[in-house]
Amino acid sequence: MRVASVEAIARAFDKAGVRYLIAGGLAVNAHGYLRLTFDVDLVLRLEPANVKAAFRALGRLGYRPTVPVTAAQFADARQRGEWIEQKHMQVLNFHSERHRETSVDVFVTEPFDFENEYRASLSGEVATGVRVRFVSIPTLIAMKELAGRPRDRDDIEHLRMILDDRRKHGRRK
Repeated sequence: MRVASVEAIARAFDKAGVRYLIAGGLAVNAHGYLRLTFDVDLVLRLEPANVKAAFRALGRLGYRPTVPVTAAQFADARQRGEWIEQKHMQVLNFHSERHRETSVDVFVTEPFDFENEYRASLSGEVATGVRVRFVSIPTLIAMKELAGRPRDRDDIEHLRMILDDRRKHGRRK
């Protein structure tokens, strides 16, 4: 993963007005538990116009879905529901030859109330003047509990310690 790629994605999304939150390993890092991550996990506001803007912004960076899915198909809630039911799809993976070291996974659902989580999310800079939002620790823990992989269990343990420490010292979640 390259920080320059994350910065490019954030700039492209900002310019296109895309509403999104960063989840996964990058969010874990943003909350204070530093560990290796290989991709950018994104939760988009799954409104058709926002989805199409996200696809265009990623496309400008050379990102393409690794399976034949168009922006219009992904913007269709019924179609996503079929993929979830029939193919057990959880994310749509994007790859870019220009950003080979940094793949992007876009969730096919909003695994939480997007607007509430957006308000609760952690805001941070990935570069000077480039702000992004990371899902909150409680939401990140809930997402990782559902995934249940060994890496997720380790993340959960550390995120709970960070959350407990912040609560003890009266700091923001």
